[in-house]
Amino acid sequence: MEASIFTAEKEVLVAVVKMAQKKKLKGDKGDWKEFLKVHDKKMGDSVSDPAKRSIDDLVIFIKTFSDEEDIKFLAKMAHTVSNRKSGAQLSMSSTETESPQERLVRATVQHPDYLLNYSFYPQNEDWVVIKPSKSSKETKSTSIVAVDCEMVLCEDGSEAVVQVCVVDQNMEVKLNELVHPNKAVANYRTEITGISAKDVEGVTCSLVDIQRKMKKLLRHGIILVGHSLNNDLQALKLDHARVVDTSYIFATPACRKPSLNDLCKNVLGYEVRKDGSPHNCLDDARAAMKLVLFKLESGIDSGVAGSEKDVPESESAKLLLHRIPKSVPQGELLKIFPGFTVELQRRMNVRKPQQNYAVVAVFKNPNEANEAFDSIEREEQKDCNGLRQKLVLFEYSAERPATVYVRKMMPDDPHDQSTGSKKRSADVDNKSDIKKPKIDSSQCDHHVIEIERLKAELRQKDDEIASMQKIIAALTRKQGL
Repeated sequence: MEASIFTAEKEVLVAVVKMAQKKKLKGDKGDWKEFLKVHDKKMGDSVSDPAKRSIDDLVIFIKTFSDEEDIKFLAKMAHTVSNRKSGAQLSMSSTETESPQERLVRATVQHPDYLLNYSFYPQNEDWVVIKPSKSSKETKSTSIVAVDCEMVLCEDGSEAVVQVCVVDQNMEVKLNELVHPNKAVANYRTEITGISAKDVEGVTCSLVDIQRKMKKLLRHGIILVGHSLNNDLQALKLDHARVVDTSYIFATPACRKPSLNDLCKNVLGYEVRKDGSPHNCLDDARAAMKLVLFKLESGIDSGVAGSEKDVPESESAKLLLHRIPKSVPQGELLKIFPGFTVELQRRMNVRKPQQNYAVVAVFKNPNEANEAFDSIEREEQKDCNGLRQKLVLFEYSAERPATVYVRKMMPDDPHDQSTGSKKRSADVDNKSDIKKPKIDSSQCDHHVIEIERLKAELRQKDDEIASMQKIIAALTRKQGL
């Protein structure tokens, strides 16, 4: 492996390790968490965030890779991240003279997830790279445009752009084009995109045409705005340094990455769309622009109206059920909440619609939602955003076991005495004399699931054997044997 990767800045090393995690790469000592358990006997993987580990830990982990393809990938990733970091710095002027717009670019670039999400790899001949200008006039440009794309799922598992919309800071439409996918489409995701195969019949605009138009729009140092903009750039195969990501520039509860709809509700006071409604590409581009204009008008350092106390009561009356196997009928999920009146609302998975699905369970009020969550007698965990959740094992009508995560929609209000955390504290006080052994719930759950799965397979095999015996008996009688 190139020696330069081992002398890279910590930000670069962190991004490389995170990418290795994302790609589920394993070195000679396993993946990142497995490596930590072996490498750090004292702390193990209790602190697994690469950003919170030392440079030595990161370098030693990277050195455990011996597969040539993995080594090439990590080296290329380090090079790409370094270039992205340098390009971002070049695209901004000094902090003393920067404009409010440039400060938003800086806020995006300095976000912990920026290097990982905006270091696009691999970049081949299909990509268009808009290189940062060295002209002081262009690096100080305050002009901004906002983009949003709709994507379809292709048969090869990739995504292709099907619509692109761009607006300027005056909300004037600069681009609104349907794009003909260059691959066979498996799913137009009409319920999400609002676009069907019929809509693109006769459309001749290609991705190359869009790239050409975007390159023209972004010349002279124009700043590009979008919500989770890296997804749009990845789909457009477009690399641009001067970006503002609205999912990065607002402080949100529990450091969660907010949805565009939630930000608009909390910041601008309106919904981009109602739950279950398809996206409107042009409305989403305008919403991202409005968020940036709000930030510019109210002050770059202003927070976001979106703390726990500002969360509508309707959101607190919901629980999220996710990682639900497609084989589980939605109606069977009601068995998780016996005795409660619940409405289940399907949540669309834009990224992986072919895999598991998720639903939102809507209760009468927040108290019922809390009671329903607390009634689930499973070990409590926290997701990557610090939200409380439980892994539920249940059998649905086909007597097949399945697991579902039930998660709180929002962080608990620390001042609310009725929250589950307070209730758990009281339970501990009342039962302090009871010693409970520590249990690795995830391992137990997986063992139980495997046992139940094997039992189900045995039952199925027994049924097959019984059926075969009946057939053999019938044939024997027919042949007079």
